[in-house]
Amino acid sequence: MTTHSATLPATPPQGPPSDRRVLAEAARRADDLLAGLPAPPARDAAQHEAASTALDGIRALRTHYMEAHAEEIYDELTAGRTRYLRIDELVRAAATACPGLVPTDEQMADERSRKQADKEGREIDQGIFLRGILRAPKAGPHLLDAMLRPTPRALRLLPEFAASGVVRMEAVRLERRDGVAYLTLCRDDCLNAEDAQQVEDMETAVDLALLDPSVRMGLVRGGEMSHPRYRGRRVFCAGVNLKKLSSGDIPLVDFLLRRELGYLNKIVRGVFTDGSWRSRLIDKPWMAAVDSFAIGGGAQLLLVFDHVLAASDSYISLPAAKEGIIPGAANYRLTRFTGPRVARQVILGGRQLRADEPDARTLVDEVVPPEGMDAAIEAALARLDGDAVLANRRMVNLAEEPPEGFGRYMAEFALQQALRIYGADVIGKVGRFGAGPA
Repeated sequence: MTTHSATLPATPPQGPPSDRRVLAEAARRADDLLAGLPAPPARDAAQHEAASTALDGIRALRTHYMEAHAEEIYDELTAGRTRYLRIDELVRAAATACPGLVPTDEQMADERSRKQADKEGREIDQGIFLRGILRAPKAGPHLLDAMLRPTPRALRLLPEFAASGVVRMEAVRLERRDGVAYLTLCRDDCLNAEDAQQVEDMETAVDLALLDPSVRMGLVRGGEMSHPRYRGRRVFCAGVNLKKLSSGDIPLVDFLLRRELGYLNKIVRGVFTDGSWRSRLIDKPWMAAVDSFAIGGGAQLLLVFDHVLAASDSYISLPAAKEGIIPGAANYRLTRFTGPRVARQVILGGRQLRADEPDARTLVDEVVPPEGMDAAIEAALARLDGDAVLANRRMVNLAEEPPEGFGRYMAEFALQQALRIYGADVIGKVGRFGAGPA
């Protein structure tokens, strides 16, 4: 099919960026041009240039529009901030209320049906929208609160968990024993590699642990593996599932952003409720136990826990340079643990830290022989169960990670991570990872 770049001007249509009609018309013209082109990998140089010009033009308009009208749009979508919409609900509502601002449900369904290399990159447009909302002084904090509310799935499962003390999900097994919520990562075939299902199950489990008044604290540990290389051994987490990233199944909204704004932020701050005058957040102490390794997202997890125990033969790494993506909020958090030099070595240079080396002790509170992990866990949980621990961890977290600073970081992360997952280098790298074992 032959298409000419002249079908869309290099500069966006004239008109004020506040005019929704101008935005909708520019988006329609860009979509018409893209629809007339082959899938991205099959485009020739001229077609790539035409697509790039069209996308740059409409994305500039969307950026300007969000800079001018983020608060207005958010108030419209949330009825003056009286409704709490999660990020997935928010982008869908925006697609209906403001045509051309974000991709439609149909466009996103088409994107989800493609491999990462074949996608148009429409999640970048979601990133532009969410960056604008998270930057806004009133909308941003409200959206963060919305993401701290318990999920409907957790509320449905809460009576079952309160009664039985057990909930088994695909990626996480949750058990309550003696006031401790034990969250066991149980993706035994893929070394607990993360995907959208793991994020769904982890947020559900964190919500249940926080909402159940019988739970005083939570512990996260990896279960025993059936994977050939680690059969019968516990593994903490291998990070993002690169096979699924290559196949197009690691979404921006439902994985990369939900993970940071959802269960990880709930571990730090608690779950948001309409409860006591003392606090609208229910928070509890959390501990992690690392067996074998904590890679990528697994290492990011360690940065939100109150106590981290590691087996002496385990290691920690953030292979961001190797994968080409941003390691969640690690760029925001890691420096305060390790200092700037080690943080750069780990994030930019891919340095791996053995649990028993000195620099790792900034991330790990205790290192014990593998055979001593169970006893060490029980002893550490007992120490974390003091009456004043909860109030003090709340104040430490507030001092170290104020919500406004976290919101500013996540605003920029929303766009920069979207750009990275569609970078040519990332698509090439995850394509090679995707061809190998998980």
